[in-house]
Amino acid sequence: MHQSFEWNRVLFNELPLEFLLEVIFRSVIMFVVILIALRLTGKRGVKQLSVFETVIIIALGSAAGDPMFYEDVGLIPACIVFAVIILLYRFVTWLTGKSQWFERFIEGVPVCLIIEGVFSFESFKKEALAQDEFFTELRQKSIEHLGQVRYAYLEPSGEVSVYYYEDKDVKYGLPVRPELFEQRSAKITEAGKHACSFCGKVEEQQKGTAVCTVCGHDKWVLAINSRRIA
Repeated sequence: MHQSFEWNRVLFNELPLEFLLEVIFRSVIMFVVILIALRLTGKRGVKQLSVFETVIIIALGSAAGDPMFYEDVGLIPACIVFAVIILLYRFVTWLTGKSQWFERFIEGVPVCLIIEGVFSFESFKKEALAQDEFFTELRQKSIEHLGQVRYAYLEPSGEVSVYYYEDKDVKYGLPVRPELFEQRSAKITEAGKHACSFCGKVEEQQKGTAVCTVCGHDKWVLAINSRRIA
């Protein structure tokens, strides 16, 4: 039965001190193998990763980690795993170039989330993207309200691409600034242009309550039409 804090076991797992030199050697070898493997995957493999490429990186990392410090895991089997992963990567890459269906399955497709300043909520609810998270993406692009946005796409990489209205075409839209959006309410306290907090549709409203004619929700935010300052 092991005692607590047996330092030789805790620090070295009861392995001989000489094994540290082997760990160094194994780490150098696997580091070189990783570099070669990533080089073979192409430049895109080290930029924004698709789901498939993320799987490849995880698989390579798993194959590289164990041989670095487990004495019972040989380097040759690990290198064979690397070779198989790279061959699979090359095969899938070739297949995506030959089959549009397979490419869409592996890489995904861009999804339009905003159309002319209004949420495409049918598309939005299919994506694993919270409204707050999406608003954060817009604010990072110096967007103050949806009336500045003509189209916004969620790319397969997870990035958000935005096409803006020209300054002269900016219209009233749903604010994405937290201090403004958090004022949403089912009770309209002043007449004017208000944006539905769910879909972004802007309608002229009077004091009282109202239901959005597009999505049927009843919470509103006072719309703004400020121009975008990049």
